[in-house]
Amino acid sequence: MEESSSGQNVIPINIEDEMRGAYIDYSMSVIISRALPDVRDGLKPVHRRVLFGMEDLGVRYNRPHKKSARIVGEVLGKYHPHGDASVYDTMVRMAQEWSLRYLLVDGQGNFGSIDGDSPAAMRYTEARLKRLADELITDIDKDTVDFQPNFDDSLREPTVLPAKFPNLLVNGSSGIAVGMATNMAPHNLSEVIDGTIAYIENPEISVSELMQFIKAPDFPTGGTIYGYQGVRSAFETGRGRVVVRGKSHFEETKTGKEQIIFTEIPYMTNKAQMIEKIAGLINDKKLDGIADIRDESDRDGMRIVFDLKKGAIPNIVLNHLYKFTPLQSSFSVNNVALVKGRPQILNLKDLIRYYIEHRVEVITRRTEYELKEAEKRAHILEGLLIALDNLDAVITLIRNSRDPEVAKTGLMEQFSLSEIQAKAILEMRLQRLTGLEREKIVQEYNELVKLIEDLKDILANEWRKYDIIKTELSEIKDRYGDARRTQIEYAAEEFSDEDMIADEKMLITISHQGYIKRTQLAEYRTQSRGGVGARGVKTKEEDFTEHLFSATMLNYLLFFTEFGKLYWLKVYELPEGSKSAKGRPIQNILSIEPGDKIRSVINVRTLSDPDYINNNYIIMCTEQGVIKKTLLEAYSRPRQNGIIAININEGDRLLNVALTNGDNEIVIATSAGRAVRFNEKTVRPIGRTATGVRGVNLDSEDQSNKVIGMVCISREDTQLLVVSEHGFGKRSDIGDYRITNRGGKGVTTMNATEKVGKLVSIEEVTEQDDLMIITKNGIAIRMAVSDVRLAGRNTQGVKLIKLGSTDEISSVTRLVREEDEDVENEAENEVPAEGISGSAGESADEQQDMDSNQTEE
Repeated sequence: MEESSSGQNVIPINIEDEMRGAYIDYSMSVIISRALPDVRDGLKPVHRRVLFGMEDLGVRYNRPHKKSARIVGEVLGKYHPHGDASVYDTMVRMAQEWSLRYLLVDGQGNFGSIDGDSPAAMRYTEARLKRLADELITDIDKDTVDFQPNFDDSLREPTVLPAKFPNLLVNGSSGIAVGMATNMAPHNLSEVIDGTIAYIENPEISVSELMQFIKAPDFPTGGTIYGYQGVRSAFETGRGRVVVRGKSHFEETKTGKEQIIFTEIPYMTNKAQMIEKIAGLINDKKLDGIADIRDESDRDGMRIVFDLKKGAIPNIVLNHLYKFTPLQSSFSVNNVALVKGRPQILNLKDLIRYYIEHRVEVITRRTEYELKEAEKRAHILEGLLIALDNLDAVITLIRNSRDPEVAKTGLMEQFSLSEIQAKAILEMRLQRLTGLEREKIVQEYNELVKLIEDLKDILANEWRKYDIIKTELSEIKDRYGDARRTQIEYAAEEFSDEDMIADEKMLITISHQGYIKRTQLAEYRTQSRGGVGARGVKTKEEDFTEHLFSATMLNYLLFFTEFGKLYWLKVYELPEGSKSAKGRPIQNILSIEPGDKIRSVINVRTLSDPDYINNNYIIMCTEQGVIKKTLLEAYSRPRQNGIIAININEGDRLLNVALTNGDNEIVIATSAGRAVRFNEKTVRPIGRTATGVRGVNLDSEDQSNKVIGMVCISREDTQLLVVSEHGFGKRSDIGDYRITNRGGKGVTTMNATEKVGKLVSIEEVTEQDDLMIITKNGIAIRMAVSDVRLAGRNTQGVKLIKLGSTDEISSVTRLVREEDEDVENEAENEVPAEGISGSAGESADEQQDMDSNQTEE
C-alpha cells in the first residue's frame, strides 16, 4: 500500500483481474436482471414490474383504464429505475395482438401496428390489465412467492409471480444477454395445458408423447409451419429452426385476372417493409409473373393482393414468393431461461417440469397461509362461542370493569381465553348477540374446522396438490382456451420450385456479349443440309451467339468462365424468351467478374447423390492445350459468388469442359486441323484449384494455332463431326483417329485450306442427331447429321451452310432428335435472311463440286 501526494491510499491492482471481474459482474447482471425470462412465470424483470405495478395501482381488468403515463410513472418510481421508454415499450408490446399470442395488457388508443408504426405517446394512450394477466398475479397476497426490496429499499417487489398458467410456453420470450440469447416461441394455451396435465398424470412421459398434445408453436399472426423437423428438434433439444409461411389462396377477378391473396404473414414480419422489399424485387426483375402488389388490409383483417401477369402460373409465382421474400421466414428456437437464477437450455419436458415444481411450491405456500389464517379465525370464533355460552357472566364482568384493559384481563382469567380472543369479545357488536347471529358464528366455525382439516390434508398429500394444479389449469383452459392459429404442414421438405415445373427440353442460348435465355425446342424447325437457315436470335450488330445447347428444365447448369471460375444455376431459373428474343444479361443472374465471360456450360443431373458425384469427373481443356481432371464432388457445393474451378496461366483461357465417368477417351482438336486422341486414365485426378497437365502439343512455330475444342468419347461407334469457319463440315468414324499419348501433336482431322478456313468446332455425333449451326450474324440452321456424309480424316468436307461474304460460323451444337420429330423438306422451312442470296439447290451443286475434289490421306 502506498500513500499518494494528496494523502489518499492508492491500492495497485492488476487491470486484467479487474476487467475480468467487472465484465463477469456486468454479464451476470444482464443475464439475471434484464435479458432472460424466469422459467417459472416466463417474465423478465421489467415485464414482472409492469404487471405488478399495474396490479398495485389497481388497473385490473374490471376497473377503468388509466393513462399509460400514470402507469409508467408508477412503475418507474417504485420498481424500475430505468428509462421510461423501456417501461412503455414493454407495456405496449404486451397489448399488441401481433406480438403476444395471449395479451396481458388491455390497451386503449393507438398502440402501433403490424406495419411498424409507432404507438402514440404515453400521455395519449390508456391501459389496464387483461383478465388473463390477473391469473398470473392471483394469490400474490397469500405469501406464495418471495419478495425482495426495491431499488431504494422503500418497498418490496416480487421475485416471481404465482403464474396460474405456463406463461413461458404460452407467450414465449426473446432477449439478448451477454454471451447468450433466448428466443422462445409462443404456443397454444389449450395444447400447453393438455400437455401439462398429461405430465402431471405421468411424470415419466417422453417428449414425443408430450408432442401429441403440444403439437407445434402457435404464432399470434397465424401462418403455416412448413416442415416438422425443426419443431421436433426444438421440443427435444431446446434448439431448432421452425420455417413459417404466410397463408395464401388464389382468386380470379371478374375480368379473369388471377390473383394471389395473403391473409396471414409470418411472425415478427413487418408488413410494410415486406411489401416494399417485394416491390423492389419485382422492379429488379428478380420476381417474374407479378403485375401489381397492393395492401388491402383493413379493420376486418389482413389482405395483401398480388395481381399476376397473363400466362403466369400461380403456383410457381407463389413458390417464388416463398423462396425469395419474407413471406417464408424461419423462427430460430433457442429455449434459454433462468432456472434457480442460472441460465439453462431447456427442452419441452424441462419447461413443463420446472413450471409444475413452481406451482407445487405456490400451492404449498398458499395452503400454509390459508391454514394459518383459518386457524387464527377459528381461534377467535372459539372465544366468541365461549362468550355467547356465558353471556350474562361476560356482560357483568365487562360492566364492572373500570376500563377495557381490566375487562380484557378479567375475561382472560375467568374464561381461560387468549388475549386475541378477549380483544375480539370486547370488539363484538351488540347485534351479534341475537340468536341468528349466534347460528352464523357456529356455522362459520364448523366450516372452518372442515377447512382446516382439508388444508392439512393437502399439505400432507402431494397428490392433492397435483389435483389442485390440474383443476386450476382446466379452469384456465375453459375460460381462455382457443383454436390454433398457425397450421402445420407435416410432410414438407426443403422447398423447391421443381414440383411445379415440367421437365421439358429447352434450347439455351448465350451470346458473345453475355445475353442468356432458354427457348422451347419446338420453335426451331429441321431443315435439309445446305438450307439458308432461319433467323435464330436477334442480336446487336456487334453481338453474336457464342453458346447454344439443349438441356431439360430440371438440369443443374455448371457455368465455367474464361478465368477458370464456376457458377451454378438450374435451367428453370433462366429467363425464357422466344426464338428471336435477345435474352437477359448473364451478369443480372450470375455474379460474374468484370471482363470474364462464359466459356463452357455443362448439364449435371444432381449434386446431392454421393455415388454420382464421387464417380464422375469434370475434365477441362484450355486454349493452350492444358487439360485437367477433377472429381465432380469438388464442385458439388454451390456458392452465390462462384468458386475457382481451375487455375489459369497468364495468356491462357478455359475453353471446354466435359462430364465423364472416368473411363472415356479424350479428343482435343486444334485450329490447324489436327486432333489428338488418348484415354482419360492417362490424366490423374487433381485438386480444384490446380492448373492441370499438357493435353496436346501445339506447334510452337504457328502462334495462331490453338485448341478449338475437346470431345469425350464413350462409345466405339462414335463419329466426330468437324466444322470450319467458312461453313464446311464432315463426319468421320472415331476409328480413323488412332490412340496416341497425351501431349502429342495428333493426326489430321480436316484439310484446313484457305477456302475451308480454320477449324472452329468438333462434336461427337450419331446419325440420329441433329445439328444446330449459328453464325456471327445471328443466322441459325438446324439439320440432320445424316445429311452430312461420312468422309476420311484428311478431306475438306462439304458445305453445311451458305455464308455471306462477311459471315463466319460462330457455334455448332449437337441436338438429340426426338423420336416423333420428322425432318421437314427444305422448301417449307427456308427463310431467306437479310443480305444473303441463293438457295439450298445452289448449296447442293457446290457439294458435288467439293466431293469431286476430295482426296484421302
